[in-house]
Formats: sequence, structure tokens, C-alpha cells
Amino acid sequence: MLPDDASEEFHDFFERHYAELARFAHLLIGEADAADDLAADALVTIWQRWDRFRRADHPRAYARGVLANMARERLRSTVRERRRITLFWSRVPERTDGPDVAAVLDVRTALTRLPFRRRACVVLRHAFDLSEKDTAMALGISVGTVKSQTSKGLAELERILGVRSAEALVAGRRNP
Repeated sequence: MLPDDASEEFHDFFERHYAELARFAHLLIGEADAADDLAADALVTIWQRWDRFRRADHPRAYARGVLANMARERLRSTVRERRRITLFWSRVPERTDGPDVAAVLDVRTALTRLPFRRRACVVLRHAFDLSEKDTAMALGISVGTVKSQTSKGLAELERILGVRSAEALVAGRRNP
């Protein structure tokens, strides 16, 4: 098949089935805008596998399967993200005698500037004193990712807060 023929064939499939796939996605994930994006992403994946797709006994079923797998992963990702957010923000702040309010506010502000995964790794490792393994399990990532994200997060905190403040943050973990 010539590339133009494949392109025409795909365009025809797209025109006939995009709306159906978008409706299916909407029913699966419950968000209209996200459903349109998901249907488009599924069609991009189908285009990337067009030769395999064309040989499928039931192309529409294949397309629905691709979309269903992507929707499942999106929902899982959303659930994991909500769990991470809940884990991160669910802790009730502990009262201490005479906290350095300004320093606490500086650290909190600096933490919000970190990407979520780095922030979560730094907080779980240093504020909650979790091991790398426990942090990895809590976040659903590998131990290696915990190590790299924690290292990058601390380096970024050093840059934001200054080396002495970041060292005090880490040292505070060891001296309760």
C-alpha cells in the first residue's frame, strides 16, 4: 500500500469513528474535554500501528481496546495522583515549642516551587523520615527514582533557600 493510500484510509477511519470513540471515552472517564483528548491520543496510537490495525479482524474493536487501555491508565494515574496528594497534605502539623515561623514559611514556599514528585520525595524522606524503599512504595515509583528525585529536590532547595538553610532542613531530620 502506498503511503498516500494508508493516509487516506486512516483519514476515512478517523472521520467515521472519532465521534464514537470520543463518546466511548466520555463514558469511561466522565470528562468531556479529556475524552476528546483521549480519543485523539488513541487515534494517534492507531496511526502509529496502522499496518497492524489494518490486519485486525475487528478494527473498531481494536480501536475501542486501545482507547479502553488508555482510559484505564488515565484513571489509574488520576487515582495515584489523588492518593499522593492526600498522603502529602493529610498530615496534621505537629506543634513544637517556639518554631521559627519565618523559616517554616520559607521552607514551605520553597517546597511548593518543586515539582510534585521531587517535593513528595524530599518531604517523605526528610520530614517523615521514611526509607527510600518506603518512599518508593508510598509514591508508586522505583527506589532509583526516589534517590534521583530526592537529590534533585535537595539541590533545588539549596539553590532556593541557600546552602545553610537546606543543610539545616536535612539536619533537622536527624535531630528531632
